[in-house]
Amino acid sequence: MTDSRHPRDRFITVYGRKPVIELLEHEDRAIRRIVLDVRARGPIARKILELAAARGVEVERGDAALVTKLSRNAKQDQGVAADVEAPRMASLSQWLSSRQADAAMRLWMLDGLTNASNVGMILRSAVACGVCGVVLPRRGCPEVGPMVIKASAGMAYEAPVLRVATVKEAISLLEAHGVTLVGLTGAGADALDDVTVPARCAIALGNETSGLSTAVLGAAKERWRIPMAPGAESLNVAVAAAVVGFEIARRDRVGC
Repeated sequence: MTDSRHPRDRFITVYGRKPVIELLEHEDRAIRRIVLDVRARGPIARKILELAAARGVEVERGDAALVTKLSRNAKQDQGVAADVEAPRMASLSQWLSSRQADAAMRLWMLDGLTNASNVGMILRSAVACGVCGVVLPRRGCPEVGPMVIKASAGMAYEAPVLRVATVKEAISLLEAHGVTLVGLTGAGADALDDVTVPARCAIALGNETSGLSTAVLGAAKERWRIPMAPGAESLNVAVAAAVVGFEIARRDRVGC
């Protein structure tokens, strides 16, 4: 059966010499394509070619522009990039359309995060919590690249990443499919201890400095906060995602 997903909804692009070598050394990663700068020479280039040959992966040689076309990061790709299969990555639109109208779902939506390490840690927690999907807009959030992969301890390859162009498009799709948008915020919101978790919900996680965007705050049907001891105003966004994710998972296990 032909995979109808767009290439950017099917693959994670890894770039840089060390990340590509580490990728080749993990035989459980399905590599679709490697592009290596034709000018690359020396022991590192030889090691990439040898590891790829041992895995049966063809290496395409080309100029720097060809590598950059794949990596989309000329400053950091070091002349090599690779596309890796991401089996649980999909477009948000197709993923929602494939689900039954009354099927329960727990989603996270990233709203303007800028720190790649936070994104990676969130993806790691999402896998551990059993979150159905992490909505990751292409505009305004880091790509799933080497820094995200490193911070996720490799979990990014297995994470249920749902791609969409923008946060506003994500909001429209979620509303159209009856998914309740929840804003995770601070003062004035309902305490997590006291809320009933909707059967179909997407919890929005905001920017590290400014929090949730105006678009999300305006569309959110509910706002939650994590109760904290006096003196603490907020948590790191990745920590907050894990706290909420495991609390919901705990309730689900006991039938809450």
